[in-house]
Amino acid sequence: MKERAPASALRWLFDSERAAADRLIPRWIFLRVLGLIYYSAFFSLVFQVRGLIGPHGILPASEYLQALFERFGHASYWYAPTLLWFPSGSRALMVICWAGMIASLLLVLNFWPRGMLAICFVCFLSFVSAAQDFSAYQSDGMLLEAGFIAMFLAPGGFRPGWGEDRRPSRASVFLVVWECLRIYFESGLAKVLGGDPQWRNFTALDEYYQNGPLPTWIGWHMQHLPHGFHAATTVGTLALELGLAWMMFLSRRIRILCFLILTPWQIGIILSANYTFLNYLVLALGILLLDDRFVLRYLPSFWMKSYLATKEAKPLSAPKPGPPWRQKLAAQISALKLAVSAVMLSWIFYATLAELIWMIRPLPLPTTPVSALEPFRITNRYGLFARMTRGRYEIEFQGSDDGQTWLVYPFRFKPQDPSKAPGIYAPYQPRFDWNLWFASLSSWRQEPIIVRTEQSLLRGDTDVLLLFAGNPFPHGPPRQVRAVIWQYWFTTPAEKRAQGLWWRRQLLGVYAPTLEREADGRIVVLEWPTAMEPKE
Repeated sequence: MKERAPASALRWLFDSERAAADRLIPRWIFLRVLGLIYYSAFFSLVFQVRGLIGPHGILPASEYLQALFERFGHASYWYAPTLLWFPSGSRALMVICWAGMIASLLLVLNFWPRGMLAICFVCFLSFVSAAQDFSAYQSDGMLLEAGFIAMFLAPGGFRPGWGEDRRPSRASVFLVVWECLRIYFESGLAKVLGGDPQWRNFTALDEYYQNGPLPTWIGWHMQHLPHGFHAATTVGTLALELGLAWMMFLSRRIRILCFLILTPWQIGIILSANYTFLNYLVLALGILLLDDRFVLRYLPSFWMKSYLATKEAKPLSAPKPGPPWRQKLAAQISALKLAVSAVMLSWIFYATLAELIWMIRPLPLPTTPVSALEPFRITNRYGLFARMTRGRYEIEFQGSDDGQTWLVYPFRFKPQDPSKAPGIYAPYQPRFDWNLWFASLSSWRQEPIIVRTEQSLLRGDTDVLLLFAGNPFPHGPPRQVRAVIWQYWFTTPAEKRAQGLWWRRQLLGVYAPTLEREADGRIVVLEWPTAMEPKE
């Protein structure tokens, strides 16, 4: 019997049996890279998560979840989907991180890709849903969205090899590329619609390398290139994000050309600024722009022989007829999988398309399908660098026993010592250092992590102290702690040759209340800040 048109179109889009057969190698590479990105995310959390959201951390997850439950009741399980609803202590946090690391490595080894992707997604979502300010990054949403779609893209089975008999559905490939396009295009829209005059007058990148969250030593050198270079890269950024990115959906040759343009661009960003795993993920998404014919010529000989072996003609074995009930059950399961795939991928496409349309014009589209997925961070709106920061400010924590001599708590990654070269840390994500950069652009009243960190240092909380590179009070916590704020600038080449310094800085004053620990253990405010609050 001939299949009806709607059913045929449904299977053409969502059924792996009718999928395109030219993305096996790009899919295989994409999943390996995605596994490494997941690993980098969990690896960085192992060293930080207890100090961030542990029971003795800066923003304890248990306190947050308890407050959420008191306000919303059982509905809070939906608003904050996390395994930490059950145990939320340090051991539970470490179990989640290690489970994610192990699953991501098994994904790299091509063991049960769908199962490992599901474990990675659940573990990372569990952290993101409970981390509050420490997970308010677009990169976290990008990874969750890519990881969720990848569960439909990945081949089934425990050892699928290249997945020749489990090809990626057209809809899943499309949504991966669709996410890549939206990251570029929505970021370009945000720059144009955000009203920042620096993008209009092509000065947005004049101080970009200096003022970003975690600069690199390569960024120092790029900062001192002529204005013409910065203006050209500003124009190139807008052209790439608003125009060239649409090449992703054109013919094969243009898609490959698009990949060859985007890849060196992203590598340049990786070398000149530390944006954690964000740019690595964008690079990974772009791999699906390629096809088997293009990638095959660049594969190592061992992998090439392995792939070509899957393409060799093999004798067909007659299917073994099973009991009718088993055949019927298999057909029903297959239909159910197809239905779930069709519903979820269509839902994601609608929600992300609506978000894109609303950036341009607030059309009265149904909002329930969009809001229902918000807690899972799998349908996001992106807008990188809509407004450029106009100065570099750094918060520094200091402790004292007498109120006269103040010792500095050294950071692991943030600029602090003017003589220390800014390093390259990505894809490692130092969330505490990263958040302090955001906090420096606003008031301490809007940033609870500042005062909470001061309180933790006064108590001598070990988990929070491990977020720093060292403890200037090894024999016991200080009596007073304060947070001061500096303004930083890259040194000029002449200053660097003469002084050997990468940075010059100026102390602006006290940023947040100075706290004191009294004899009975109570913590009181000793001094209120008088420094002017920095602005973007």
